[in-house]
Amino acid sequence: MPIRSLAVFCGSKYGNNPVFIEHTKKLGELMAINKVTLVYGGGNVGIMGVIADEVMKHGGHVIGVIPEVLVAWERQHTSISELYVVEDMHSRKKKMYDLCDAAVILPGGFGTLDEMFEMITWNQLSIHDKTIFILNSDGFYDHLVAHIRKMQDEKFLYEAAQERLIVIDNPEDLLRYF
Repeated sequence: MPIRSLAVFCGSKYGNNPVFIEHTKKLGELMAINKVTLVYGGGNVGIMGVIADEVMKHGGHVIGVIPEVLVAWERQHTSISELYVVEDMHSRKKKMYDLCDAAVILPGGFGTLDEMFEMITWNQLSIHDKTIFILNSDGFYDHLVAHIRKMQDEKFLYEAAQERLIVIDNPEDLLRYF
């Protein structure tokens, strides 16, 4: 089944590698051109703001989901198609999962990893069965992917990680799933 809505989990900062922004912009363009709705954290800063801006720039549909605390900090994006304001971070993740067909993890910090690991855990517990992609821009997630392999090799995972977690190196690698 083709992906029609994609949750993008990513940083609220830009990082220091220009490839992160390049890949984010390319992903946004590809999503819009292929009519894949962006579901994301609703922010206007960092890579989060870049992905939303790029999808909108190319005529795509963007759904943001932001917790009340970040609205109070004026971090919400005001130029997107739809914005849901939810009570807390957990409600944000749940709403994003409900709205998407699959998810992709872009470079980010602790929040991005929290979102990724919760989604993987929910897969493992059969709460949902959505495919999760890691966009390994310029090797950003090499160490994490190696650690996930280590968890698998040491028999801490219930299934092969590749069953639900697909590592890609370029945004174009997602095209076959659209």
